[in-house]
Amino acid sequence: MRTRPTLTWEPQGDLPPASTDLSAVVAAVRAGGVVVLSGAGLSTESGIPDYRGEHGSFRRNHVPMTFQEFTGSDHARRRYWARSQLGRRQLAGAGPNSGHRAVAALAGAGLVTGVITQNVDGLQQAAGVRDVVELHGTLSRVICLDCGAAVDRATLDDRLRQANPGFEAVAERHRAAQVNPDGDVDLPDDAVDGFRTVPCTACGTGVLKPDVVFFGENVPPERVAACRSLVDGATTLLVLGSSLTVMSGLRFVRQAAQSRTPVLIVNQGPTRGDRWATRIELPLGQALTDVVAQTLPQT
Repeated sequence: MRTRPTLTWEPQGDLPPASTDLSAVVAAVRAGGVVVLSGAGLSTESGIPDYRGEHGSFRRNHVPMTFQEFTGSDHARRRYWARSQLGRRQLAGAGPNSGHRAVAALAGAGLVTGVITQNVDGLQQAAGVRDVVELHGTLSRVICLDCGAAVDRATLDDRLRQANPGFEAVAERHRAAQVNPDGDVDLPDDAVDGFRTVPCTACGTGVLKPDVVFFGENVPPERVAACRSLVDGATTLLVLGSSLTVMSGLRFVRQAAQSRTPVLIVNQGPTRGDRWATRIELPLGQALTDVVAQTLPQT
């Protein structure tokens, strides 16, 4: 039996009401110095579901992999890599949406001076933002838990294909399975049985793990420090598409609030950071497109 991590949050007390007025966001962006903190909600319009939204993976009873489970069970690792083999092919077909492109336009104009993302899909970089702090890592890279060697995910994909020639037929039967925010898909046990993992090629025996922060794992302290530095220098912290349920993102909202830096949140549904922020409840793609139209010269 897999145990669901404690990942939910229910609003308590009276939270400030949300608005549908973008004027505060427009004013902040015009002033410049905005640092963006983005979550899974920014990628939903690219076809990647979030965890907690109306169509989120938690509503489909998806239980994400935890660090403790991955490191403690060979079966769990086989299940993850089998599911990831199918999931990454679907994820590779996703492209940046209008929200990603809007953030890139604002960064290119110098109005957004830092981007922190909780997403592991690489779509913000694909939209053209070069300096993105990937708070939870990236699915495009794999690391060895024993020797620390890193390799790109495409290289591992080739090795896993060679080690599992029969998996293509299995994968074909589940091609329509919906990809989860963590880059895998839910597969039945009989589709995972017999899947073979491969060791690290650098040390010969090490366990390979995607270079992402699993639930139950700590964000590397140097990454947290880089984010804190960005927030320290921000004139406004703009949160996009995150419920801020987990502390890894919420701590930066608290940091901004403690230093009296304004916090603006654009998210559909209440967030754990609402008591320290002004929240605008609008679909992200259109909202950010409107912000760009009101802040950048039109050519």
